[in-house]
Amino acid sequence: MAGAADLVRALLPGPEFDLARVVRDEEAFRATIEASGGVIDPDVESSAPWMGEGRCYRGLEGFRSMWLDWLEPWATYHSRVEGIVEEGDRVLVLIRDRGRPHDADAEVELVAGSVWTVRDGKIARVEFYATREELFEATGIRPPGEARRMSGS
Repeated sequence: MAGAADLVRALLPGPEFDLARVVRDEEAFRATIEASGGVIDPDVESSAPWMGEGRCYRGLEGFRSMWLDWLEPWATYHSRVEGIVEEGDRVLVLIRDRGRPHDADAEVELVAGSVWTVRDGKIARVEFYATREELFEATGIRPPGEARRMSGS
């Protein structure tokens, strides 16, 4: 059986993958979920605290709704994984996103992260954070060496 980090890593798209296009296209989203091989729990919980504290989405359609809400201002949106940290049943994913808002010609870069909770070999919960500081504060987990870099030591 694969570890939690391996499970999450297998689900993450490459940087060439336009999340905005796939999430907005219902058939493409459904095909992507089916291609995941059933490793996402049908009752998955997802949240993005910066979109409203306490706001939680449920199920696969809720997962898509959360992404649709986040992607509303973006014409394109790409994500590149910079690091993965496994801590028990939680997996932190450090990302560098880039997207182009509908009303702009240039892309914007975001350095953020998420925490994925794995239970019984399935993704049970995903929380997306707007910044890595928010991610580290919420989880209490820092990647090896990250604490020194962030404290300026």
